[in-house]
Amino acid sequence: MTASPTAEPTTLTFVRHAHSPYVPNREAERGLSKRGHRDAARVADVVARDGRPVDAVVSSPYARAVETVQPIAVAAGTDVVTDDGFRERALAGSHVEDFEAAIERVWSEPTFAWPGGESNDEAQVRGLEAVERTLERWPGDHVIVGTHGNLLALILRAYDDRYDFDFWQEITIPDVYQVTYRCGTPEQITRIDPGARGASN
Repeated sequence: MTASPTAEPTTLTFVRHAHSPYVPNREAERGLSKRGHRDAARVADVVARDGRPVDAVVSSPYARAVETVQPIAVAAGTDVVTDDGFRERALAGSHVEDFEAAIERVWSEPTFAWPGGESNDEAQVRGLEAVERTLERWPGDHVIVGTHGNLLALILRAYDDRYDFDFWQEITIPDVYQVTYRCGTPEQITRIDPGARGASN
């Protein structure tokens, strides 16, 4: 990973999106449910209580991710900048009937991809490239990153292999993980309780 031009640590607070009703083949457009909007407001409160000023808000372009971090951007007086690298991993090119079997397969075989989809390795590389762009653009700052459960797990797994399939299954909706980087290297990963619970979806 490219070294940051500043010795000051950069903090990325990854926010896994809040609840969004599933709509087949509408991954990019589906937004938050009423519950999701309530939980997004709670996440904004949690981030505010953390006490670190927010310097930038970056997000997957998918509606549910943008809507989750929008209250944080409003409170910080900034706009949400989208980065396609933080979008959810593409499991397949079309709707998958047996989602659980399909997702277990890609996690058990990191180089395997369903037709039209990404392997774990491919999605992880994409996510890490987005992280590197973020670190280069906002060195020494605190950046909120709106993203998705699978991609978040894959990014964290690059730093620590304890972030595995079981971890992904336990991620709440929404969820918050803060990673501190120094000279581009992750030094600390901390979960911040978002005050909401939900199943992985």
